[in-house]
Amino acid sequence: MSAGLAALLDDIAALAKLAAASVDDVGAAAARASTKAAGVVVDDAAVTPRYVQGLRPERELAIIKKIAIGSLRNKLVFILPVALLLSQFAPWLLTPILMLGGTYLCYEGAEKLWEKLSGHHAPEVPSSSQGPVEEGKVISGAITTDFILSAEIMVIALNEVADEPFVSRALILALVAVGITALVYGAVGLIVKMDDIGLSMATRTSAVSQAVGRFLVRAMPVVLATLSVVGVAAMLWVGGHILLVGVDELGWHGLYDAVHHLEELVHDAVPAMGSTLPWLVNTAASALLGLVVGAIAVAVMHVVPRRKKH
Repeated sequence: MSAGLAALLDDIAALAKLAAASVDDVGAAAARASTKAAGVVVDDAAVTPRYVQGLRPERELAIIKKIAIGSLRNKLVFILPVALLLSQFAPWLLTPILMLGGTYLCYEGAEKLWEKLSGHHAPEVPSSSQGPVEEGKVISGAITTDFILSAEIMVIALNEVADEPFVSRALILALVAVGITALVYGAVGLIVKMDDIGLSMATRTSAVSQAVGRFLVRAMPVVLATLSVVGVAAMLWVGGHILLVGVDELGWHGLYDAVHHLEELVHDAVPAMGSTLPWLVNTAASALLGLVVGAIAVAVMHVVPRRKKH
């Protein structure tokens, strides 16, 4: 009896170790998949603050919370099941879908550059201070934009763990969805309240607190401007890299091979820099490809129709 109990306890301990190892593997895979989607995460964090610009300060966090809930719903309720079904029954569709999303990112980045250079800015998002109806429009617009970015994040993450078993894929993607949503909207909440925190600190008696508070208030416009630039760069880089890898996976190897050859030349020319310079070459090539594809998309969507009207 005691021997049987000991054997049972040994089996339970072995199962517990196996389960713990599986949890560790899932966590590591989720972290790896999240890292691959980092460029889109930066873009998401850069885009969202503009939806609360001009709103009453007391409503900012409430609106961000609603957008965050909508983002999580996008990922878990809509995108995750479809992504899992595709990966299980039609994995060959993932690369074309990923490339469509990459093209959209290129278009978004190039469109922002075009608006900046041409002066043709998109209409401002209405302020929710006008009432609940306008506030609802702001939230709805933000969640719609988030859907595209969330789909990119989830498909990029899925592409990284496509060889994992079905249940592991589901768990990993769920972890990625929750973790990235918390990261993005936590950062957004901190960013949009930075000036309020600064104003509060500036009114305290401590000279150090006042100095920090004034610095935060002055830094807020710089942070938003920097996020805007980083967001555009991230869209062009990530979108272009998705297309660069995608065309190679579809069998058109010339462009990817040319970039890879250039990376090797740079590495051989400056071996002391290790992988840093080759990575920069790949990043620059991806961003250039993203800019070219995005410029074509902008021309098709904006410039050509405008000229036809004239």
